[in-house]
Amino acid sequence: MINSSLSNLGMDYVDLYIYHMWDYHTPLYEILEGLNNVVKAGKARYLGISNCYAWQLAKANALAEKEGFAKFVSVQGHYNLIFREEEREMIPLCKEDNIALTPYSALAGGRLAKHSNESSKRLEEDSYAQSKYDATSEQDTVIIARVAELAEKRNVSMTEISLAWLLTKVTAPVVGATKFSHIEGTVKSLDIELSQEEIEFLEEPYIPHRLVGVMAQNK
Repeated sequence: MINSSLSNLGMDYVDLYIYHMWDYHTPLYEILEGLNNVVKAGKARYLGISNCYAWQLAKANALAEKEGFAKFVSVQGHYNLIFREEEREMIPLCKEDNIALTPYSALAGGRLAKHSNESSKRLEEDSYAQSKYDATSEQDTVIIARVAELAEKRNVSMTEISLAWLLTKVTAPVVGATKFSHIEGTVKSLDIELSQEEIEFLEEPYIPHRLVGVMAQNK
């Protein structure tokens, strides 16, 4: 797989190679040995992991350390202003072990970039995102309204506020972009420094959510 990826990219190696989904059927030792071989071969500098529980990451890195294998140095989990379940166990573990956080769904499929009464082609047609967010839309609307209120107060976009909040929590969010304006909003968020009062204003209405998407399937 790594050879095909490098060939498609026209590169000799990648900086970060992410193990995308936990394999419940293959022995963990074999998985870690295979990933370690990729690093030893110089085809990847570091390893990351996505879509796993904190106990799985802890178990994997403990075994890697024991066997002298490359450890996971980053986690790509589902985390944003309206889905903060990673704060229960994963984020404390990452802080303790100095593991980087590079979450996906930074804007919750566009929900954190638009007023609740606005729509878009993605909001209407992305059935996977709908399955993750529609069930909690009523409680999430309260937070989205606060993002809009703060954006208006600061005269910036909702995207900038949502990402500025996320950047107070993580190393580097994964942000999708289909238009140049999306890239502009992402870059501008780097210049926004939220006060502690503003952060608390955005966070205060949050209510714990059920796990959704891949993580709900793996319970």
